[in-house]
Amino acid sequence: MSDLVVKRLPAESGTSGWEAISKRCFPVRTLDGDVSADWLIIGAGFAGLSAARRLAQLRPSDRIVLLEAGEIAKGTSGRNSGYMIDVPHNLSSGEYSVASEVATRTEIAQNRFAISFAADAAAEYGMSARTFDPSGKINAAATERGLKLNANYGRSLGDIGEEHRFLDADAMREITGSSYYLGGLYTPGAVMIQPADYIRGLAAGLASKADIFEHSPVLKLEHLDGMWKALSRRGSVTAPKVILGVNGHIEDFGHFRSRLMHIFTYASMTAPFTAKSTGKDRWALLPADPMGATVRKMTTDGASRIVIRTRFTYDWTIQVSKKRLAGIAAEQRTSLDARFPDLKDVPFEHVWAGRLCLSRNHVPAFGEIEKGLYSACCENGLGTVKSTLAGVMAADLATGTRSDMLDRFSDQPEPARLPPEPLAWLGVNSVIRWQQLRAGREG
Repeated sequence: MSDLVVKRLPAESGTSGWEAISKRCFPVRTLDGDVSADWLIIGAGFAGLSAARRLAQLRPSDRIVLLEAGEIAKGTSGRNSGYMIDVPHNLSSGEYSVASEVATRTEIAQNRFAISFAADAAAEYGMSARTFDPSGKINAAATERGLKLNANYGRSLGDIGEEHRFLDADAMREITGSSYYLGGLYTPGAVMIQPADYIRGLAAGLASKADIFEHSPVLKLEHLDGMWKALSRRGSVTAPKVILGVNGHIEDFGHFRSRLMHIFTYASMTAPFTAKSTGKDRWALLPADPMGATVRKMTTDGASRIVIRTRFTYDWTIQVSKKRLAGIAAEQRTSLDARFPDLKDVPFEHVWAGRLCLSRNHVPAFGEIEKGLYSACCENGLGTVKSTLAGVMAADLATGTRSDMLDRFSDQPEPARLPPEPLAWLGVNSVIRWQQLRAGREG
């Protein structure tokens, strides 16, 4: 018998701007009573909802139950920058593309599989272009070093025949309205999503195929006589198979402990503005240096907003303070004002932190970790795509649905062990800080 008490639940810092401007179209349901199901999914983010959709495709007559500790789109899945990227995007490296040609081709194929799955869901559930926009993305360079990083990235993409286009300073100014950038590298395969809208749209689309219970954290998980039982505050779910889509919180379920890095990143969203020199209505910039600033602009009904994401910190407690959040927001204000001086009188309306999970060897925490218990966790900094893929692959693995994609995804080592704390904290944060200082004006 396995008997695990979950003592640490997700804790969010700040209100995500994406969630604040998103409109919810379905009621909140909370688990109240004891239910039985064919499948239990814990975590209703990218991994959990994608697993549910895949299970509904493979086993349409089975009962699927999802338990979400908080509220859909208010957690990690609604706090990212909203990039679904097909080409390599390794945040733990100084450059985005560092793998071999074979590994790079495999990663691109996996990312595009996930994007295709998400695109099918967006079409099936009627998501608008503002929620799911296949616009591509730009790696923006603000320094000579950034230009060299883009040149290296473009060269690696060209070596395997991947479409890309370099942009000069004039083109960047036409797109963004800013003279801050020296150049850019455009790749067409990325999709820009409004993450909170996408997650809520996915959940709403699954409402007739799965029971989704929010504010229903799993406090205890038991395994007895071939059945799993998850106990929440006011009820329980019993099922023969369970998929965990909880990202770094997989450690709190007793698995992959001391193998995962809990990284926070931080974002701010402006209040709506009009008649400002910020270029085209919609654009999406990633930094040429992974430690630089991610900047997105969106416009609705003539009013625009800009979201800026900078800074990373490693926190094994999975919490950050209000003081740190405010301090980083002040840094982001300086970064935004340097790019767009005309926005100095436009305040930040929302400031928040969001978690991501990395492993030292850049592999997921995936597979059947106990009999009937499957992990689809550790997205390595690209949760929109990697977690979507992991959720689908976990559903395929659990149902015995074999494919070349599953074989390749399963054929990976487990996450490498980290040094003991506080050595890991000191080491990881030192590396992050050095990389951020090196990024300079890219941040």
